[in-house]
Amino acid sequence: MIYLDNAATSWPKPPEVLKAMTDALERSGGNPGRSGHRLSIEAARLIYQTREDIADFFNSGDPMGVIFTSNATHALNLAIRGLLHPGDRAVTTSIEHNSVMRPLRHLEKNGVELRVVPCAQDGTVDLADMAKTVTPGTKLLISVFASNVVGTIMPIKQIAQIAHRAGALLLVDAAQAAGALPIDMQEMGIDLLAFTGHKALLGSPGSGGLVIRAGVDASQIEPLMRGGTGSQSELEEHPDFLPDRFESGTPNLVGIASLQAGIGWLRQRGMDAVREHEKDLTRQIIEGLSQIPGIKVYGTLDAERCVAIVSFTVEGRTVSEIGMRLDEEYGVLVRVGLHCAPAAHRTIGSFPEGTVRLAPGVFTTKKQIETALGAIARVVTT
Repeated sequence: MIYLDNAATSWPKPPEVLKAMTDALERSGGNPGRSGHRLSIEAARLIYQTREDIADFFNSGDPMGVIFTSNATHALNLAIRGLLHPGDRAVTTSIEHNSVMRPLRHLEKNGVELRVVPCAQDGTVDLADMAKTVTPGTKLLISVFASNVVGTIMPIKQIAQIAHRAGALLLVDAAQAAGALPIDMQEMGIDLLAFTGHKALLGSPGSGGLVIRAGVDASQIEPLMRGGTGSQSELEEHPDFLPDRFESGTPNLVGIASLQAGIGWLRQRGMDAVREHEKDLTRQIIEGLSQIPGIKVYGTLDAERCVAIVSFTVEGRTVSEIGMRLDEEYGVLVRVGLHCAPAAHRTIGSFPEGTVRLAPGVFTTKKQIETALGAIARVVTT
């Protein structure tokens, strides 16, 4: 089997991640913050250490601004729905995932003004167009860091400058970038960063978070939920300090442990080495697909300007047929369709059918890519 669906969920996980998840249950299985016994204290210690690791990994400046969620969608909804109210103005791009577009379209129906900056067919954005759209009075600018359809990397630092000149906050969807690209929130000017654990961070499904950069006023964000936190239990009002303001109920200890281990594994291997490996694979895929007659490859066609995601279609063939045959006949696992991003597919011109998406990961080899390309060529020509 050749697994090329890492943009959906990375697989396999490093052994260190699997061990950390088991250890969390065996050695830290108490409920953090709810009891005073040793297992509860150990669980709380693990969670706080992971907050520190994440804050350091993204250089956010404050571990208490690391809010654990169940995934990037949860984190994006926390920021978008917590910040925007009727009469507010928000701006986003035409390459976004539905985890951004759906909450924004919902809020638009309820009085939020929404502007969408059109991207080019390769997924790039014109910064001059964005600057014209993000006018003073805009409250929130939301941008993907790297497209989940074509992999295009956005110029986040320049986008942050545009947002801040207009007095807006910048929320970045880093679902595909976290773990694949170096991210420095303070240097880049990212105010709010939504990430998921189960993709390039190599953690488990059900893990993720919203990172609030030091200095950003979190009190302007309304919580999505309120409930038990283990703190200020004598009050019937929810705590207003971080991270408790946004974390209710028992946390996903096993998922949080997987995040810590995934980040540790990436650091040990080196982010530069991870990036170079995935660029090599991406370059190999782009060059290989471009030599197969009838295939159209989307995006910038430049491995330097994208994460390890390549989308293609085949003239006269459905993407579902291509994906099914690759799986059943050759053991090559890919994703087909709209990838939960119809706006992006309208932008690149592949709506309504979508594309075949190849997404190698840190454990993918060049030999596997060579084999997969051969399988694609046979499927396309027979």
